[in-house]
Amino acid sequence: MNYVLSETTGSVRKLTLNRPEKLNAWNEPMRTMLIEALDAAEADAAVRAIILTGAGSKAFGAGQDFSESKKFDAARAETWMDEWKALYSRFRNSTKPIVAALNGVAAGSAFQVALLCDLRVGHKGIMMGQPEINSGIPSVTGNWILREMLGLGRAIDLMLTGRMLDADEAYAFGLINRIVPEADVQQAALELANELSAKPPVAMRLNRQRVAEVTQAAFDDAMAAGTRIQSEAYATGEPQKMMEKFIAARAARKA
Repeated sequence: MNYVLSETTGSVRKLTLNRPEKLNAWNEPMRTMLIEALDAAEADAAVRAIILTGAGSKAFGAGQDFSESKKFDAARAETWMDEWKALYSRFRNSTKPIVAALNGVAAGSAFQVALLCDLRVGHKGIMMGQPEINSGIPSVTGNWILREMLGLGRAIDLMLTGRMLDADEAYAFGLINRIVPEADVQQAALELANELSAKPPVAMRLNRQRVAEVTQAAFDDAMAAGTRIQSEAYATGEPQKMMEKFIAARAARKA
């Protein structure tokens, strides 16, 4: 199964998270395929900008696939954090600008990936947030990126309540950069990516490099803390129990 689709329009490479039946929730193969797709875009001199979006109309990404992570133990949680570090580092170290085309909900780690993109285009129906606490998962990388983007006070609000932001609040916070009609999201993202692709490439690379440099210490701290905290959380069994409860409730609603 190809969980990440790739297409190129001019100098823009569009990558699509392709698990629409799971609301584009992450599993290990999709994380690996996205790293590979980003590596390929980085290596292609003809590609000057990247768009990341989700398949379907419901979700950019629903976050972690619980059918995978409910089986984790403390040791697997540590490996899991290594996988996220590899993926997040690929976004941070890209020399090419990345635009998120938000076609639906962006939750948890998918919310974080959207924030790792340089700019975000969405529509009025978008919902974004960090609801991991409701599933018993501590927000460690979420804590880091929300603190970088919004400051500690708003990061605490979103982490501890797990509430989702609508498009207007996300725009007011600077988490969405452009709001357009739903039917125009992909085209608006392409136009923005084309604008960025036309910028001087050395200055673009160095600007992105500098952003990574000034946030590197906090990123390294978050990843180290994530290994420690997720291992502790999964050792208690609380995330597994909460995810099983969520899955059972979802199955009951469908029935």
